[in-house]
Amino acid sequence: MDIFAAVVEQQSLNRASAILNLSQPALSRKIIGLENTLGVELFHRKGKRLELTRAGQICYEYALKMRKINLDMIQALSPFASGNIPPSITIGASLTTLQSTLPELITLFTKDYPQTDILALTGKTHEIVLMVKEKKVDLGLVASVIDHPGIHCVPLFDDHLCLVFPPGHPFLDRSEVRMSDMNELPMILFSKGTWYRILTDDLFHRYAVFPNVRMEIDSFEAIIRLVPSCNVATLLPMSYLRSSLLETGDLHIRNIPELLQTKRTTSLIYTEDATGQASINPFIWKAKDYFIREGE
Repeated sequence: MDIFAAVVEQQSLNRASAILNLSQPALSRKIIGLENTLGVELFHRKGKRLELTRAGQICYEYALKMRKINLDMIQALSPFASGNIPPSITIGASLTTLQSTLPELITLFTKDYPQTDILALTGKTHEIVLMVKEKKVDLGLVASVIDHPGIHCVPLFDDHLCLVFPPGHPFLDRSEVRMSDMNELPMILFSKGTWYRILTDDLFHRYAVFPNVRMEIDSFEAIIRLVPSCNVATLLPMSYLRSSLLETGDLHIRNIPELLQTKRTTSLIYTEDATGQASINPFIWKAKDYFIREGE
């Protein structure tokens, strides 16, 4: 394809053969061979002049893309060829921690280690535990305390659910909101099967509460956007309620004592072998130090 592109760009077999250090007959055979392979005519031959056919134009567009991909590959591999392999971390995160905790940890870490490549994989908590055990990821970030042979678990912080309202919601005028007030309350909840939905459903069952569930969504960000639009309430983990969301008045929290019982611990998990990598220990140290400071 590089030979074909050179012919197109030089608009002459003679000039292209000089650049490619090929004889003109050999170059002609290569172009004819490419046409036979593709099953299309790439050039209209008018004497010594060559004009691209429509098929030739399409072929040239792809030849340029292939050239760029090849250059990108060479550039990406150059650190390995020189021995300067960039450090990397592969992190497995449950859906909830992927949306709530991992972004701030990556931002914190890359400030001091900007050259580190970070890859994130998502899955359910038991899937992340398996990924860590099978060394498919270096670290796992899950909303649970894991007690599993061969896996180290570092608790980072405790979290609980909060009752959240949009501006202007009638419940904001109440001096107190009780669990029973959520009965028939229009709400958006996290999708079924997720840990936060299991926790929520258990809470409702325990207190015989039956909310009016308008939507079920597996994205915190989407829920936050829809709560004001639909003028409904929701239950969200405190860790996801960034101060910027509360300071602007876009969301309002009402504390209910029973929700404090929905405590869940977010933890980092890893194997002993993972700590042998230069980039892993600094990530663990920074995560622990950050949440210790946040808890003070």
